Amino acid sequence: MKKLVIFDLDGTLLDTIGDLCASVNHALGTERLPLRSLCEVRSFVGNGIRNLVERSVPQGMQADTLERVFCAFKSHYAENCEVNTVPYEGITELLSKLKAEGYLLGVVSNKADSAVKTLIEHYFPSTFDSVIGERAGVRRKPAPDSVLETVNALGADIKQTVYIGDSEVDAVTAENAGCDCVLVSWGFRERALLESFNKPLADSADELYDLIKTSEIL
Repeated sequence: MKKLVIFDLDGTLLDTIGDLCASVNHALGTERLPLRSLCEVRSFVGNGIRNLVERSVPQGMQADTLERVFCAFKSHYAENCEVNTVPYEGITELLSKLKAEGYLLGVVSNKADSAVKTLIEHYFPSTFDSVIGERAGVRRKPAPDSVLETVNALGADIKQTVYIGDSEVDAVTAENAGCDCVLVSWGFRERALLESFNKPLADSADELYDLIKTSEIL
């Protein structure tokens, strides 16, 4: 049975924060609401795009205004998700190496499914065996649903699966799924928070490769 490595997307494979921030501020601007800084948007990411928008608008926002901002965000981001987004250093080479060594590769993200598939196809064509984003009727991370779906769809074993992410959401997702976990320090969360989960922590793509290869499970 092949071993499976599942990756988070934002903050793990791709530095998407510039485009996310631009779309958030575009959407806020359509309602003349206060704009958000890059740092603020970074702290809001991780629990899906609706939560991102809800955290970005002022507290107590009326539901109809919130919905308009959300729709404006979705529309703008769908057309502008590849403007400033880039893979993190060494990630493309890491994926090529793992694929050449026979690993199954997956993506599980809380970003909208259509955007996840668009970005993966653009930046990593013909690389992943499974790509899953947020979909209606499926619990998003930290629920284990999409991780377990990936494992089952690829005929893998959860005990030979490792989940790679950059946040507390990812650490808890791996725990809920019952698989190994490696966190990366280059994403959207502070190092001190990541260290509190007592998971292996990679500071570079080379370190991530070594941690995957030396994992007790893999």
